[in-house]
Amino acid sequence: MNRAILHVDMDAFFASVEQHDHPELAGKPLVVGHDGARGVVAAASYEVRRFGVRSAMPMSTALRLCPTAICVPPRIARYREVSAQVFEIFRATTPLVQGLSLDEAFLDVTASVQLLGEPPVIARRIKEQIRARTGLSASVGVAPNKLVAKIASDLDKPDGLTLVPVERIREVLDPLSVRRLPGLGRKLGEKVEAAGLRTLRDLRTAPDAVLWPLFGRDTPRMRERAAGIDKRPVSNDVEDKSLSAEDTFARDLDDPRELDGHLCRLAEKAGERLRAKGLMTGRVGVKIRCHDFATFTRQRAIAPPTQDGRAVRDLARDLLTRWLAEHRGAKLRLLGVVLGELAPAAQLGLFERTGNGGARRLDSALDQVRERFGSRALRRGNMLD
Repeated sequence: MNRAILHVDMDAFFASVEQHDHPELAGKPLVVGHDGARGVVAAASYEVRRFGVRSAMPMSTALRLCPTAICVPPRIARYREVSAQVFEIFRATTPLVQGLSLDEAFLDVTASVQLLGEPPVIARRIKEQIRARTGLSASVGVAPNKLVAKIASDLDKPDGLTLVPVERIREVLDPLSVRRLPGLGRKLGEKVEAAGLRTLRDLRTAPDAVLWPLFGRDTPRMRERAAGIDKRPVSNDVEDKSLSAEDTFARDLDDPRELDGHLCRLAEKAGERLRAKGLMTGRVGVKIRCHDFATFTRQRAIAPPTQDGRAVRDLARDLLTRWLAEHRGAKLRLLGVVLGELAPAAQLGLFERTGNGGARRLDSALDQVRERFGSRALRRGNMLD
């Protein structure tokens, strides 16, 4: 029996939420992001995409392409709220839900067909429920595997529903650009096209002599992907390998005190995300990018593992201080805090130091206040502007 996999992708999610919440923005060219010199487009409405504006584009480029674009700052808490509503709909349909981000997920509905109807019927029902619950549209790809479902969801945006049964996989995929292949990447995509491989059929039928210089040992896998072959299961227990918080500055910074303030804020944000996911960390790192784009990382194990915000902050500060001492006068354009070796916080009882109950209560209180009143409602003294 063939599997029935859905890939549900919300249409221009952040921008669509803003247009829904602010009807005066409906139908307007809208970009979500900060409009500083180094701002990046977090989301672009379909109206502004006609001008060539895309997500992850520098904001300065976006505003040059569309000078009439309206720029609004992101409201991550609001997007998470809407995302939670959407995922409730997913989980009411099937327990096999693999979230990829706030606005997209794979659903394995194979076992739901007998109860809820054929896969296209289930997909249509999900789209209707999302619109009724949130006022937003989603595009859905329906296929026998994750790879083809993801490609299909992007073929008829916005508000699309594309079915690719197993007998039509090659018919649908063969004429598509190689750029449609998830995970290929811009630079590798350029090399593939330069080698004369422009469609997925070209990639699927190319000899090893052409593919090996491009993909090396990944050649068999890439040929399979071009043919729409994908045996990966939809897994609802994908573990976080790491989480991070980082920021690109509006100007290059070299003042250690100013950098320390930014680092404390990022450590606080990373710790908040850690606790929200019910995790603890066994390794803390800092990511440092200089004005010339040279990038450095420094990391250290933390034992016992913790979700204590102060412990994360203090170790991150020590790592940054040591790096700055080795690179005096360095000007930084980006700073980040990375937490790795994550494990469920339920295990904390095995590792906790005695006497840190006050720190846990403080972190919990801070998290609750920020959840209700916003991330800037309550801050530690060393994070004040």
